[in-house]
Amino acid sequence: MLGLILLIGLAGLGYWRGWARSRLWGALAVLWVVIVAAHLLAGLGMPALGRVFGGSLLAWVALGMIGGLVWAYAALLARLRGRAAEPVQASARPAGTFSEAELDRYARHIMLRELGGPGQKKLKSAKVLVVGAGGLGSPVLLYLAAAGVGTIGVVDDDVVSNSNLQRQVIHRDADIGIPKVFSAEAAMRALNPHIDVRPYNRRLNAGDAAALVGEYDLVIDGTDNFETRYLLNAACVAAGKPLLSGAITQWEGQLSLYDPARGAPCYACVFPEAPAPGLAPSCAEAGVIGALPGVIGTMMAGEAVKDITGAGRGLRGRLLIHDMLWGESREIAVKRRADCVVCGARAEGAGASGGDI
Repeated sequence: MLGLILLIGLAGLGYWRGWARSRLWGALAVLWVVIVAAHLLAGLGMPALGRVFGGSLLAWVALGMIGGLVWAYAALLARLRGRAAEPVQASARPAGTFSEAELDRYARHIMLRELGGPGQKKLKSAKVLVVGAGGLGSPVLLYLAAAGVGTIGVVDDDVVSNSNLQRQVIHRDADIGIPKVFSAEAAMRALNPHIDVRPYNRRLNAGDAAALVGEYDLVIDGTDNFETRYLLNAACVAAGKPLLSGAITQWEGQLSLYDPARGAPCYACVFPEAPAPGLAPSCAEAGVIGALPGVIGTMMAGEAVKDITGAGRGLRGRLLIHDMLWGESREIAVKRRADCVVCGARAEGAGASGGDI
């Protein structure tokens, strides 16, 4: 019949010319309307029009209904396929999974057998608190951000000054006068937008140290005074959290992981008392070679990654000392002290003192 021949021919033409599905279905619908209209006119006294296309009005209406059902099914199927192909929004991505951009960013980590995908997931889930955004804190913060540590807190109440820029590489000349935590936050977010940065622009004190330390898995001490070190040590011991601490002066630096909850000494076990004034001058008093905090801080970042992922041998029970002037490194074994007032037998009931830092 001419009507069916026209429908089949139109469908074949559209397929051959690569018409869009909507255009093809629209053309078939127009032809169907013309055929139905011809049969309606045939019933009104123009029988020749009905004979041109053949068939009956009822048959063509039934064919149109079947075609409509096929079109509706095809449209529904296409919609479902489109939804399945839509990219998952970052906010809807399950915790611990990585976007394509993150997989590419951390590929060199994932290739390491000591880290791999599981290690990178641990970094993404980790929460690290860095106290001090100065010489040591700068490389620590940058490398932790680059490594993909999921949540990084940074505590400091100082502002960026011109004299900082010789060694505090996270800050820029344009940041002079800006609180260090906000300057560091901007640099970290610019380096890696996939992490959460929590700036704390305040002085740490005994009243809030315990609560703040309790929110994190690992605490890193990058400060330049003994009061802060002892305060952090007491808070970490009380919370059972590891404390990675470093120190620098002139050409020499040191670092260790203090963790009595896992058999290592605490900071007070190794340094029961602060040195007398003048015996351990600060960088402002004695000076420091600019690259030294970069070396020690980068070592600290590496130790943090190892501690989070369980890779290699950490610095629990070992104090690493690096002399940049002579290009030498040495290691000292350190142990817990039974008489330590913070983590030893004497700690019970003794308490830990600390003021504003």
